[in-house]
Amino acid sequence: MAGTKNTKTAPTFSRPPYQLSWQQVVDELDTNIDNGLTTQQAEENLARYGENKLDGEGAISPWKILFKQVANAMILVLFFAMALSYGTSDYIEGGVITAVIALNVAIGFWQEFNAEKTVDSLRSLSSPSAAVLRDGDIDVKVIPSGPVVPGDIIQLTTGDIVPADVRLFEAYNFAALEAILTGEPIPVVKEIELIEGEHGVGDRINMAFSGTEVTKGRARGIVVGTGMNTEMGAIAAAMQKKTKRPNRSVDPKKGKWNPVKGSVLRTWDAIGKFLGLTEGTPLQRKLAKLAYVLFGCALILAIIVFGVNKFNVTHEVQIYAISLGIAIIPESLIAVLTITMAVGMKKMAKNNVIVRKLDALEALGGVTNICSDKTGTLTQGKMVARKVWIPNVGIYSVERNNSATDPTSGFITLGAAPTTDADAVEKEYQEKRQRRDQERSALALKFADEADPRERPLPEPVDEEALEPEGNDGDRPEVVPELEAFLHSTSLCNLANVRYNEKESAWQASGDPTEIALQVFATRFDFGRKKLIEQGGWKELAEYGFDSNVKRMSVVFQEPNNGQQIIFTKGAVERIIDLCDSIGFGDNVEPMTEEHKEEVLRQMTLFADQGLRVLAIARRVVDTPQSSHEWSEYEREKVECHLTLLGLAGLYDPPRLESKEAIQSCTTAGIQVHMLTGDHPGTARAIAREIGIIPKDFGNLPADVAKAMCMIASEFDVLTDDQIDELPTLPFVIARCAPSTKVRMIEALNRRGRYVAMTGDGVNDAPSLKRADVGIAMGQGGSDVAKSAADLVLTDDNFASIVKAVEEGRRMFENIQKFVLHLLVSNVGEVILLIIGLAFQDSTGLSVFPLAPLQVLWINMLTSSFPAFGLGKEKPSPEIMKRPPHNIKTGVFTWQIVADMVVYGFIMGALTLCTFVIIVYGVGGGALGQACNTTYSPQCDTVFRARAAVFAQLTWLILFSAWEFKSLRRSLFRLNPYQTDSRFPFFKDIYDNKFLFWAVLIPFVAVFPAIYIPGLNHKVLRQTGIDWEWALSFAGIPVFIIGTEIWKFMKRYFGWFNGGESDRIKKDASLSLRQGFFTMARTMTRGSLSSRTTTMEKRPVFHGDDQV
Repeated sequence: MAGTKNTKTAPTFSRPPYQLSWQQVVDELDTNIDNGLTTQQAEENLARYGENKLDGEGAISPWKILFKQVANAMILVLFFAMALSYGTSDYIEGGVITAVIALNVAIGFWQEFNAEKTVDSLRSLSSPSAAVLRDGDIDVKVIPSGPVVPGDIIQLTTGDIVPADVRLFEAYNFAALEAILTGEPIPVVKEIELIEGEHGVGDRINMAFSGTEVTKGRARGIVVGTGMNTEMGAIAAAMQKKTKRPNRSVDPKKGKWNPVKGSVLRTWDAIGKFLGLTEGTPLQRKLAKLAYVLFGCALILAIIVFGVNKFNVTHEVQIYAISLGIAIIPESLIAVLTITMAVGMKKMAKNNVIVRKLDALEALGGVTNICSDKTGTLTQGKMVARKVWIPNVGIYSVERNNSATDPTSGFITLGAAPTTDADAVEKEYQEKRQRRDQERSALALKFADEADPRERPLPEPVDEEALEPEGNDGDRPEVVPELEAFLHSTSLCNLANVRYNEKESAWQASGDPTEIALQVFATRFDFGRKKLIEQGGWKELAEYGFDSNVKRMSVVFQEPNNGQQIIFTKGAVERIIDLCDSIGFGDNVEPMTEEHKEEVLRQMTLFADQGLRVLAIARRVVDTPQSSHEWSEYEREKVECHLTLLGLAGLYDPPRLESKEAIQSCTTAGIQVHMLTGDHPGTARAIAREIGIIPKDFGNLPADVAKAMCMIASEFDVLTDDQIDELPTLPFVIARCAPSTKVRMIEALNRRGRYVAMTGDGVNDAPSLKRADVGIAMGQGGSDVAKSAADLVLTDDNFASIVKAVEEGRRMFENIQKFVLHLLVSNVGEVILLIIGLAFQDSTGLSVFPLAPLQVLWINMLTSSFPAFGLGKEKPSPEIMKRPPHNIKTGVFTWQIVADMVVYGFIMGALTLCTFVIIVYGVGGGALGQACNTTYSPQCDTVFRARAAVFAQLTWLILFSAWEFKSLRRSLFRLNPYQTDSRFPFFKDIYDNKFLFWAVLIPFVAVFPAIYIPGLNHKVLRQTGIDWEWALSFAGIPVFIIGTEIWKFMKRYFGWFNGGESDRIKKDASLSLRQGFFTMARTMTRGSLSSRTTTMEKRPVFHGDDQV
């Protein structure tokens, strides 16, 4: 049944299947490679081993989502307030609270249910069908992947998705792409021989794994694992394991009091989970605590009301107590928060981010570190020919290439081949930059020391040699004969197809990624295979396909001009070089001496150290021409011999176009990016340097920092947690990562107080996606397991979308602070007014409230809600991505928010209290009447008029506070200090958020009918029409604005809540960043760079509790 756990057993073997010969696997599974399983055997195995599916696959549970929405702290408090209202027969108030609860639950349920449905639609079956041999039939049967069982004989061909873990016994030029498991972008060529010893998944070349894709060839194999008993299932199982919390054991063997202690802690865990105090994002936990604190305050205030009335709890006293309870609880907070997040969720969907969990969006704002996979995430997941070395010519480099399939993208430069160690080019680059910087620094110091700089003679011009290659798309060097021969070989010894699609106006390619890269390089010079054959007259005579045993491929072509027959060969350098008798082309052909071999191997090492996969290209002119038929009978060994080496090609998986910019944006925002990849260390380092994750020159760093920055998983995994915590910096690059390595890295970052986002696409990323504070999966190339584990799914697989998501998360966090402050300030003002109002007692000794219960509810629900929602729609501030992440531990309720709430609430409470006192005691002579809390009478006219003036004033103060809270520190009259197009931008700024503008204006006007409509004023809101009192209500507005502006000015001037730093307008420090943390302004000294880099792990992630 969908969604149930697989309780079936797994097949047992004497040793892992890859360590057994295929004949032993056949015997141990009691199958037959010629006939396959019988129908009866297949049914028995299905009953024994279970269906071929992962646990957890099944329908979405609406009830679980609904329960999650109801089991919310603020909702539970509102349930209590609703019950109390109904219990005191206050049905209007109870009905309003019921509507609030229903609205919040409905919105939250609808949004999360739709998100789950969207992600569910992205999931595709990893293998919709499988070709199996059963019952001795000659032809294979194509069946759904679910009924595939251990012992089945599977046939695999190009384009298939492997339906289960398979031990191969036949493989013909067979390769599978296993990036989904290992992260390696290169297809793995398979063999059938057993493998001795323990090996990782990527080295088990006699196995084909479930969920991987067949890129070429064909094979047959025996199913040895299905469902959760596959490598993909093992990762899924690890992901589903719950982390055991310490001290929860009830085993008496571990301690006498262990059962009691463990039971108490488990009970607390269950209660805390239900109440939302121990699980969820920081904001969720903070709001849960706020709800219970406010609930406790409401009880305390109720007791105060009862105490003032000497515990003579009449119906009127109960109403007053309920009024105070309503005043302190922001009833609309959850509704506003849910709607704000829903709007943010829709906005992110437009930006190609699907939010699976509504609360994950706000958590993004506090992310301090992003741990990212390389293949397909930071890189394109495609191969590109980056460098070509041709003897006696030099190195051709492809620069600024933005597309793996577009031969017109970027340009090609020709340079001399390095003659020293692998870091020669990089050292030359750094020395050149240092010399120029020293010259500039010397000139600057001399300039500063002179009394009158204007008298200084003009300096000698500084050599401004370009550090980066310059060129335009399509630029290329002249094709010399040596290059022409190389291009003929790479283009013709190649099965890939590269063409321009006129309909879609885009370049497209098909074939093996390696061959596509070589074909695109040849096409850059107009030497494409199709053109050479169709227009150039080259004729193919024979093909010797790539063989994993010899690791090379050869073709025989007849030249169009003189009819010469030429053998073109490409393959692994170590397999080609021994077949070459000579090196070079034309007049530069020389015998292949030991010195030449050493030079070839040295150039290969230089390429490999730059993270390139190196291939050798060779050719031989045939002395005795043969026919196609004769070539087909030639042995391969007689063809691939006496070759002439033409050069080397270096290929790599290029970064995505937007990766470098995204890394720089993360840097500017104070976010560190870590690359955790299963790829080769050299490749990982090269990509990390290119996109700015690590510096190009480690010489500027202390030795221990430089050593810790890049590590191999085997080095990182052997360290204990204490040793990892003692590292000067956690690695920015870890190569050859296993899933456990990624999880340990995230845990290490968490121990350093970091809030971590993990991006990935493969099954191997799933455990870390779940363990991370925010998991981000790729929607196009991502596995189903990864999508299920993630909080967010990127539909465009674009790393740059993460930057947009982080910006949206920060925007939401800021806006949540704004509307939470807006709602709580009104609550504080109301509580101050009502608490002091206890002293206003009539002749019967009953307190006369200055604000009626439904007036409070009107203000909390109708007045505050819409401006609060408008604040939730505020655009991000200009500097939002130019400051460090906010402090996750502090969360929304920073000391600034608390102080603002008290100050602004006190101003509101004081102004409204003064208005009530002036009307009742200053003009009305203290006439409080009798029973003025329930009914209107002439003797209650003064009280009702005072309530109307207070109601109008408090409403307007709350509305104008929404505009003031557009920025917590900037003046309302200069919200954007960087704005230069207007000297008085007030009106432009308040109209910029049109929803908020009308959310303030409409309730402002609605006050007038609320005071004058008969029935609504006397019977519901307990107020009446006023005249001269309007002056008092209006007078409070400028006083409140002046008080607010003074408080903001003091915060800015003294640097309160900003780490003691005055809020001066500073030039954007990020403008000096050129690439990540490391390619800084060219005037930066060695010492300053070292200091900046080594303190990255230790620096605080915030200044004070708010950033400006």
